[in-house]
Amino acid sequence: MRVSRSRLKLVMTFLPTFFFVWYTNYHYDLCFQVPSSLKQIVRSEFERPQESPATISASLDTESPLECFQVAQPVLTHDGPYSQTTINNDTETAAQDTQSGSCSVLLMEHVFGFSYGKPFLGNYTPPDCAFNRVVMNFTVVSQGRQFDRLALMYFGDTEVWRTSTAEPTLPPGIRWTFLKDMTEYLYFWKSPQKLIFDLGNLIDDKYTGSFNITLTATFFTANVETDTAPPADLIIPISARKREVNEASQFMLPADNATNTISLPRNVNRAVFSISANGQASEEFWWANVLQSDVLTFRRTAGPLFGLSPFREVQLLIDGKLAGLQWPFPVIFTGGVVPGLHRPIVGLQAFDLREHQIDITPWLPVLCDGVEHTFTIKVAGLNTDESSNSTTLTDTVNSSWYVTGKIFLWLDEEGSITTGTSPVVDIAGPTISLSRSLTKNAKGLNETLAFRTAVERTLTIKSTVKSRNQAGESNWSQTLSYSNEALMSNFGFTELNNFTINGIDVATGPIAAYKAVYTYPLYCNQTFSSSRDGNLTLSAHSIEGMELQVEGSSVFPMGLEAFENTSRTSNAPYATSYLKTHRDGTAFFFRTAGGSSGYGSTNQIFHFGGSRDKTSVDELYFRNVTAVNGSVVSDSERMVGVETYNFSRPVELGDSIEASRALFADVSDKTIGPASYGSRGRKSETVHGWTSILVQTS
Repeated sequence: MRVSRSRLKLVMTFLPTFFFVWYTNYHYDLCFQVPSSLKQIVRSEFERPQESPATISASLDTESPLECFQVAQPVLTHDGPYSQTTINNDTETAAQDTQSGSCSVLLMEHVFGFSYGKPFLGNYTPPDCAFNRVVMNFTVVSQGRQFDRLALMYFGDTEVWRTSTAEPTLPPGIRWTFLKDMTEYLYFWKSPQKLIFDLGNLIDDKYTGSFNITLTATFFTANVETDTAPPADLIIPISARKREVNEASQFMLPADNATNTISLPRNVNRAVFSISANGQASEEFWWANVLQSDVLTFRRTAGPLFGLSPFREVQLLIDGKLAGLQWPFPVIFTGGVVPGLHRPIVGLQAFDLREHQIDITPWLPVLCDGVEHTFTIKVAGLNTDESSNSTTLTDTVNSSWYVTGKIFLWLDEEGSITTGTSPVVDIAGPTISLSRSLTKNAKGLNETLAFRTAVERTLTIKSTVKSRNQAGESNWSQTLSYSNEALMSNFGFTELNNFTINGIDVATGPIAAYKAVYTYPLYCNQTFSSSRDGNLTLSAHSIEGMELQVEGSSVFPMGLEAFENTSRTSNAPYATSYLKTHRDGTAFFFRTAGGSSGYGSTNQIFHFGGSRDKTSVDELYFRNVTAVNGSVVSDSERMVGVETYNFSRPVELGDSIEASRALFADVSDKTIGPASYGSRGRKSETVHGWTSILVQTS
């Protein structure tokens, strides 16, 4: 999946001759108010991965594999809140739990070896038990050398989950378990479905790692009250629709036209469009691209760069008119930048790529007219025109973006027709500001390039909607701002990006209201160095962050469901969720004729809270975890203000570096050469490398 970029370029002027251990505990606080009524929550049996003896236990004959994990808030299960930590208990999860009334279905047990163009195909049949909630358990074991890979799960033509893999190590390898609340898809879970799970992997004598996966779904009934929207009555895919030929249905932009022409039922009272999108290949690190006018700035030293700016905008168009926007989260996958940053703590959203929801209820008076309408997803960058000194949004980007969409619909009684006024669309911007400076050395070679990119944009759509039971004004608005300060130095071999996206999305109307406030900060300072004899060194300091506040009728679970029955200080349910996390890591990678090795350290602090009245925030979950050289050295956790776990051990210089157990994917096939990338499309059978250039700069 990760086709790394050239941007890991940058020359290290000298390397440490002794082992360097760095770890940070960058402390900051969210001022959460701990509720007066505290209840300790015990770790659930969901922590025990459901293993397949045929495909998984063979990897666990001797030592335990390295447990990889994504830090996330607990998920509501039939046994209460589940905290996704690396600790497993000794309780197996049964196929049927008669005491709690839950039941489970094995959805997939499969080994993804050479699997490009060969998705897993299965048939899902609903279980014979009552349920109103569904949680999936995704357990993976892998060992050997392999890149990280993107994986997409479909029910028919509809994508329902997007995840990615960790990069494996030498035996005994790695393992991870991720729980995913899938209750928003009850429309699918209630009837038989064709399951398509696409994980394109490559196996040869160099890349030996397969991914042994067990996927189960647990069904149960829970009476929890939150403001989250009830599951939709109907879900319509906007995708390539390849179910009939047993293929994955994502569009790949810019090669495909991501458009579907469909007609909606006439009795819709609410409609929400969700977008799933992320860049791959030359677009995986879009946030580190340069202005189009600068792609050849370092052609004599580091080589050509990826362009169209470090800004991307995902657009939803209805009948050719702009209906909503997503300014994407900068996901860094587990082989991204430097692999040691992500072992065993993977990057934000790496195991669970978040979808973005756009309320299209103001369009219902048009969409419910009984005729067909077009829904299109586009991805845009920025293009600079030096002749006119102007910058505009592009109609295309580099290759490639994987995108799908879906429409969640809530219906009135059959026979009713939704009417109203046509939507009024008010678009301000984008307002784009750019600045850049270039310096040369005494020989005339370009030495440093500094540039700043800032974009602002607002979108407001409103109409009057009259459905069977409600009538009134429906509004959708988005206020977005973006900035990226970049510095390329050392003749293009070093790059620093300081990046932030801020957004506010608001939906109001007679049926439902929704609000999301989000901030995505990213700091990345990366260096690349290679020698004439093929030795390679990478180093990086990365700080990822995410702040997310959600209130109202969210289509997707807000995370509050797990806490509604744990600590009730009032009769009102939680109405707003607050998530704030910060992940700080430093890592090094070395490749010589003797092989590849690396080391690094990462600390992540994670806060999750809820508010009933917007005047105070209850701390519901907290975790502070640090890993050094592939091992967790400290980990503390609180749930509802009560400490549930606390572990620490001293870090010593004698600790073995990660190289002792790591077998990295060969970074040279993914990151050497600023504008080079491996071709790893679905029809590829090889990973193409390239030659780096060593130049004399002084």
